Amino acid sequence: MKKIFLVAIAILGVMACSPSKKAMQFEDPSEWKHTTNIYEVNIRQYTPEGTFKAFEKHLPRLKNMGVKTLWFMPITPIAQKNKKGTLGSQYAAQDYTSINPEFGTMEDFKNLVDKAHSMGFKVIIDWVANHTGWDHTWTKTNPDFYLMDPKTNDFQVASGMEDIIELDYSNPKMREAMIEAMKFWVKETNIDGFRCDLAAWVEVDFWQQARPEVEKIRPLFWLGEFDELENPEYGKVFDASYIWTWMHKTKEFKEKDLPLSELRSLLSRYSEIGNGSMRAWFTSNHDENTWNGTEYEKYGEFALPLAVLSITWDGIPLLYNGQELPLVNKRLEFFEKDPIPWNGDYKMQEFYRRLLTLKSENSALRGGDPNASTTVLETNADDRVLAYLRRNGSSQVLTVLNFSKLPVAVKITDPALKGVFKDAFSQASRDFSQDKGFNLEVSGYRVFHK
Repeated sequence: MKKIFLVAIAILGVMACSPSKKAMQFEDPSEWKHTTNIYEVNIRQYTPEGTFKAFEKHLPRLKNMGVKTLWFMPITPIAQKNKKGTLGSQYAAQDYTSINPEFGTMEDFKNLVDKAHSMGFKVIIDWVANHTGWDHTWTKTNPDFYLMDPKTNDFQVASGMEDIIELDYSNPKMREAMIEAMKFWVKETNIDGFRCDLAAWVEVDFWQQARPEVEKIRPLFWLGEFDELENPEYGKVFDASYIWTWMHKTKEFKEKDLPLSELRSLLSRYSEIGNGSMRAWFTSNHDENTWNGTEYEKYGEFALPLAVLSITWDGIPLLYNGQELPLVNKRLEFFEKDPIPWNGDYKMQEFYRRLLTLKSENSALRGGDPNASTTVLETNADDRVLAYLRRNGSSQVLTVLNFSKLPVAVKITDPALKGVFKDAFSQASRDFSQDKGFNLEVSGYRVFHK
């Protein structure tokens, strides 16, 4: 009897020491958001299997690459009625609180989140609040949750996209149900936040209502698909937003040979928004890759300078899976199975590792931090080169980018630049108090830090 008693005490002791999911400690995003980066995961195309379990095997590699936050494209079941292609769109939800069986089970996803957390990753999921698919469970249980088309006396199609229908945000019951669905994922799977699809297509007062309600569970990170230059009121709700205006302008810059002054001016407009929220800078994502081309198709010789800017400018870097290969001319199918052609040779992985690590470790690159300043520097080639210095106390990062189609002999003439820096790639030291000139090849970039 004594032996049984001691065993029971030991078991109880282990249970008391083992953290339950409810007792888990979560870091407040108000701190880690300043040093994070986001890596978008398309589970369907990530591996031949297209499952959570298969993706899990890539976690060590992504950890080594410096990835901090994993964004999973929608993981809910896909509506079958009026679906596009063979597999349908991941953005046409059939149910807000279940797992797409194509990817695995709810338990598989929970295990993936737990594994990611144990390795230091944060996890956010795509949330599609504007619309659902045609056979979403709500179309049967609560048809009043939807807008109706008076011409067809049927659900209203979302902006000409035949496979999705729009929700009615004037219905308070629908809003409550949406918020409860979001809470479900936080409580059940311990995610760290949401990437909100087409956030500006949903009334801003819904997000103002939803965020504090969902965060009664705990603080979360919120990335919204909207451009704060166009929708400033949404920036007061979200931690970070998209840079659609920048993305379109840089594409025009390449195609129409616009003057570099137009990019400088636009960067200044983004900076004027202030530090209440941040911008998520990117050269590719799931929409762009599929419908408009890879970053190399869109930007040509400017693809790499723009990638460097997305990591070293003020904000949050956002990468799409496969950019580390890179996917030079490979557009991933949206409605069909089309796996990323991983070949074990990640040509851009070291490029991203060095920059993402610098972003996380050097306080000068903290995004949305009022203590980190960004100064555009004067050079002898301001019509071809963008040079800027980011500072936070004694920490500094200098970035110099060639935005011309020819090599440039650049000299930084700005007196703000001085002292000894280290090249982020070669690790060679350079004293900018003595020598501020160097050559930049086509597609050239240089990043120095101290």
